[in-house]
Amino acid sequence: MQGSEGSHFPPLLKFGAFTPEDEARLKETFTLVDEAAIERDPRLAQQVKGLVTRSNYRVTKALIDQLPALKIIATNGVGFDGIPVDYAAQKGIVVTHTPDVLNKAVAELAIGLLFSLLRRLPAADRFVREGQWLHLTPALAYDLAGKKVGIVGLGRIGKEIANRLEAFEVDIAYFGRKPQAVAWSYFSSVEALAASVDILIVTCPGGADTFHLIDESVLGRLGPEGFIVNIARGSVIDEAALCRALSERAIRGAALDVFEHEPLADSPLLGLDNVVLTPHIGSATHETRRRMTELVIRNLVSFFTTGRAVTPVPSSFQMN
Repeated sequence: MQGSEGSHFPPLLKFGAFTPEDEARLKETFTLVDEAAIERDPRLAQQVKGLVTRSNYRVTKALIDQLPALKIIATNGVGFDGIPVDYAAQKGIVVTHTPDVLNKAVAELAIGLLFSLLRRLPAADRFVREGQWLHLTPALAYDLAGKKVGIVGLGRIGKEIANRLEAFEVDIAYFGRKPQAVAWSYFSSVEALAASVDILIVTCPGGADTFHLIDESVLGRLGPEGFIVNIARGSVIDEAALCRALSERAIRGAALDVFEHEPLADSPLLGLDNVVLTPHIGSATHETRRRMTELVIRNLVSFFTTGRAVTPVPSSFQMN
């Protein structure tokens, strides 16, 4: 389908599924082709100079090599651990993402997951719907006020969460590469942070540097009264170790929006009663997704017109 300005820009490879609304917005400016179209007409691969994707898809080196004219990869999301950024840089390809515009939505979900976990809201909903309230007393839950909360990776989203948590009368600490100019306590190791808090909230980037950062040792430090919330990347937590900790009550509970393998299927997590699960919906609001797609388009238009992207990803990215 030809966009209204499609003749001004080279075609884009659409890699992965987009909502109809997001795809329509992209098509207002660009001509989109998919992998099936390239298979039907391999000559299209020579024309594609841009690739647009979402951060829950993995762009491989092999795919990049199939597109000899590729100049920019624009992901609709803040995470870019599914893209070989350094390899792209070696080939002169710019990678962009959509930071900041989704911070508030992800922070709001983190707070919502935390309350769902502590106050057992999904179980309470089932308690009413299944008629148990007619003959049973609902189980007690846990306060947030007075708890110690540790944030793993105090980047943009981590700060948004911490700022919101301050209203709930909690003590906040964080782990990261280095101390920052904030009022919250800094820990130089995630193990030490886990040992000192009641709740861990994982907000760091994914990728090799943070793979299984939260492992059996960290969960053991968090302890049997501890809770964990992950709105970062599933790869940051050793999911097998987490399942063991939850089933053995080595920690009290978890709330997870991301998983090592998505969509989640045939996982022990599905059978546990001390975990809240959501389907990677951190940025999934109408308002936020619209802003994200608009930033994707701005990145692409700016790059093709000026040679500079609005929000490029630096190579060799490190955690805050």
